[in-house]
Amino acid sequence: MKTALFPGSFDPITKGHEEIVKRSLLLFDEVFVAIANNSNKNSFFSLEKRKKWLIDCFENEKRVKILCYDGLTVDICKKLNINYIIRGVRNCIDFQYEQDLAQINKQLSGIETIFLFSSPEFSNISSSIVRDIYKNKGDYEQFMPDNCKK
Repeated sequence: MKTALFPGSFDPITKGHEEIVKRSLLLFDEVFVAIANNSNKNSFFSLEKRKKWLIDCFENEKRVKILCYDGLTVDICKKLNINYIIRGVRNCIDFQYEQDLAQINKQLSGIETIFLFSSPEFSNISSSIVRDIYKNKGDYEQFMPDNCKK
């Protein structure tokens, strides 16, 4: 069985994240969506809220597993015997950052990173933009998966 890990903060989950997971299922038998619990990063939404959104988003997809983790992404991959990391890329800025991470992860563990470029209709959506719209009482829900609002 081919499994992959799609790590992120998902603060909040966006339609772009949802699309990457759905496309990952075309390549892998099982995808673990892993919420990184980074104590150095001040998340806007609680870990519990982010996990609930992900569970709600993929409630009808049995091949998607939701988990939370601390520490290095490659360590959770090793623990779960996962050899692939999925990363979504929206633009060249994302690519540069993700390329550096992929090379370090490969050097640390031998784990391969698979890049999936976002579809054009999602390339302008980021969690930070959605958070900013939310903070300013704008219509943020249009950028989130349908069953993950509020």
